[in-house]
Amino acid sequence: MQLSDLDLTKTYTYADYLKWTFDERLELIKGKIFKMSPAPGSVHQRISLRLSRWIGNYLEGKSCEVFSAPFDVRLLRKSEYDKEIITVVQPDISVICDPAKVDERGCLGAPDIIVEILSPGNNKKELKNKYDVYEESGVLEYWIIHPAEKTFLRYTLIENKYQASRLLTTGDEVSTPVLPGFILNLDDLFAEKR
Repeated sequence: MQLSDLDLTKTYTYADYLKWTFDERLELIKGKIFKMSPAPGSVHQRISLRLSRWIGNYLEGKSCEVFSAPFDVRLLRKSEYDKEIITVVQPDISVICDPAKVDERGCLGAPDIIVEILSPGNNKKELKNKYDVYEESGVLEYWIIHPAEKTFLRYTLIENKYQASRLLTTGDEVSTPVLPGFILNLDDLFAEKR
């Protein structure tokens, strides 16, 4: 079976997703198939690796863990049964503080922090579709990093609705109550090489 054999107007589940062996990387958002962008470029990867490493170093000896893509995050609505899960995403970075959510297939439930690093071609999906499912699923913080513009935007879940930070850029630092004491310096994050 190839991706072109699927009816893209149909709603699929995680049980379907597990059967697919396509070369393309896919995500399911509310049951709809989204092809992921081609392999990310060097700037995207540099930022992803840098941030993953910094968060990982900070979390050493703590209960939270950091995971980098590809890593399946199954977002629940009503059930944890594969045939009823209709959203499976692969965020660039996930921070998960509840060890019970991590299993051999990835994460079952909402991570505490999800980081998406924008690439050409995926901005609409990240900014609209994922925003909605992350908010509905209870992801505490959704970070959007735009490498080309060197900007950082954080959505924080307050009373089940996201509230946006101001748009941050070089010269700014980011802290979060999810990771007390962690400071992200955006000059360092967006540096060409270190």
